[in-house]
This record gives sequence, C-alpha cells and structure tokens, in this order.
Amino acid sequence: MIEIRILQVSPRFKPYIGGVENHVYYLSKELVKLGHDVTVVCANEPKRNSETIDGINVKPLPYLFKIANTNITPTIPFSLILKKADIIHSHIPTPWSADWSSLISEIKRTPLIITYHNDIVGQGINSIIAGLYNRTLLKLTLSLANRIIVTEPRYKKSIHLADYQEKLLVIPNGVDVDRFKPEKTKKRGPIIFFLGILDRAHRYKGVDYLIRAFFSVRKMMGNAKLVIGGSGELVDEYKGLCGELGISDSVEFAGFIREDKLVDYYNKCDVFVLPSIDKRQEGFGMVVLEAMSCNKPVVVTDVVGVSKDVRKHSLGAVVKPRDVDSLANGIIRVLKNKRAYANREFVEKHYNWKKIAKTVSDLYEELSQK
Repeated sequence: MIEIRILQVSPRFKPYIGGVENHVYYLSKELVKLGHDVTVVCANEPKRNSETIDGINVKPLPYLFKIANTNITPTIPFSLILKKADIIHSHIPTPWSADWSSLISEIKRTPLIITYHNDIVGQGINSIIAGLYNRTLLKLTLSLANRIIVTEPRYKKSIHLADYQEKLLVIPNGVDVDRFKPEKTKKRGPIIFFLGILDRAHRYKGVDYLIRAFFSVRKMMGNAKLVIGGSGELVDEYKGLCGELGISDSVEFAGFIREDKLVDYYNKCDVFVLPSIDKRQEGFGMVVLEAMSCNKPVVVTDVVGVSKDVRKHSLGAVVKPRDVDSLANGIIRVLKNKRAYANREFVEKHYNWKKIAKTVSDLYEELSQK
C-alpha cells in the first residue's frame, strides 16, 4: 500500500462532538494506521492550537461567525492551497468548507471526494438560505467531485444527487469495536439512554417525543429511568417539559459526556433510543452503532439510516417518527425482552471501522494514481 497525503476538510473536529466530526475522526484514525498522512482542516471550535491527535494532524482555522450550524472560516482557501495533498475529502451537510474544497481541488487538479451525510435543510429563514444553496453552490460542488460517498443506500434517492448517480458509492459509517464493547456495570432498574446535541439545529433528534414517550413508559415500569446525554440551549426547555409531565425525578440530564465516560454510559443502559423525526436531516445514526457495539438493544425511528438493519436483523425496535405511542410501545417491548435483541457480532462483521477505512483507502489509491 502506498502512502497517500489526505486532506480531510471537516466542519469542526475532536473534542467537538457531532456526527460528521466523529466520522472524520474515526476514519482518519484508521487511515493513519494504514500508513497514510492525514491532515484535518476545520473550524477552531472549541479553540485550540494546531496539534496532532492519534497521528492525525489538526489545523484549526479561526471563524468569524456561524450561519445555522456552519462556521465561516475566511482563511480556508489559503490553507487548502498551501497544503500539499494527493486527495481532498470534504463533507456535506456543511456548506462553505465543502464549497471551498471543490474550488481548490479544481485549481490544484487534486481529486476530490465528497461524503454526503444528509440533505441541507433549515427552519425559518435558514430554510430559504438552504434552498438557495441547494439550487446553486451545492450543484457546483457536487459537479466538481470525482466521487460522492453516501453512507446508506436511501441517500442515493436524494433529489440533490439525481444528476450524479455515476459518481455515487455507498460506504457506511463505522464503529470502533475495540473501544465500544460490553463491560460489567452496576445497574439500578431499567435505564433508557439518549445521546445527542440539545440545540435548535438538532431539534430533529426528537428529544421532546422521547420525553413524552417516557411518561407512558414510567406508568408501566415505575422504576424506569431516562438518561439524556448532551448539552445545548434547549436543555431548559426539555427540563421544563419533564416538570410539566411530573417525571423530573426519573429523568437525568447528564450534560456533556466526556470521552472517558461514554462507554460506561452505554453499558449502564438497558436500551438506547434515537427518536429522530426528519429523514432529510438525520443521517446514519453513529450513536446507534456505538450502543449496539456495547451489545445493547436499540429503539429507532424509521428515518434513522441504520433502521433497516435494526428491523431485518432483530437488533431492537423500529417505530414511527413523531408518534409518542409507537415510541413508548417500542421501548417497553425491547425492555421486556432485551437479551433477544442484543447482537454485537453483527456490528463487528458489518460496521468495523478497520474494514470501512480500508475500502476508503482503496478509493483514495485508485483516484490518486489517475
């Protein structure tokens, strides 16, 4: 295998927690193990200096402000031009960084790969901005890409990818099975766990529906507990909803969960729930893989990318989005027979980052030699 200089262009990077950021981190970590030189260019959020993390060179760039969930980094074109690379790999749904990646790759004649995690949408004024972007810059960015990766087959049907079918490849997300694994823990009654970002940009995760569903779950299982991991400006709103329903004593808002504590949280739960409500915004659902890798059953809505596997291989329950009763019944059903749904072996076989990174590495090698 030849060494390839890879420029990963990510919206942000570790220790920032997000689906795309986690994807870039674990992919880059495995690519380094395969002998490649990987540099991640990202917004400086949270603030830090250039550093090396697990062999990955990290180049954080200052940003002026954020539009929706996009950091505006004015120095990104200069960073991409100055850094030598054999491959540029950028990620959508974050505009700006992906757009500059496509333009610089064209100028430098460097092969460009775009991973299309999910559609770009928004609420209110942001929906107007998203619509304008999708009709203009997104088309240019996708047209300049040599390959477009989608993490699951349903995104091949996105209207925004209709003109680029010949470029599309399906390469799933993965999970670090060496890190996310079963451990013995002390438990106190049924524990339902959710992990995500609790801000307005991630309202589509459906936390309010989960809280309402838990109200019904607790009626059936009085000792059940709901643990909500993550931070953001909606925490007080969700706490207020718990108060209105009279379940505050059974709901723990764990806040930001540190890396060294995350595996413990997965192992202490009895079921992991991802109740996302919008298929345009919800991508693959990497947290679901992490929970399953810890041998935990899951409950997901059918908009979550990995839901087909959950249903087909009996890994938990798949429920309707925005349906409190369906969600509550799914949680109760899994809790009553949780051992029947756990299947770490399936994740090890199909979603091991080592295997997925090798597939991506082969793609890099193919394009870099053309």
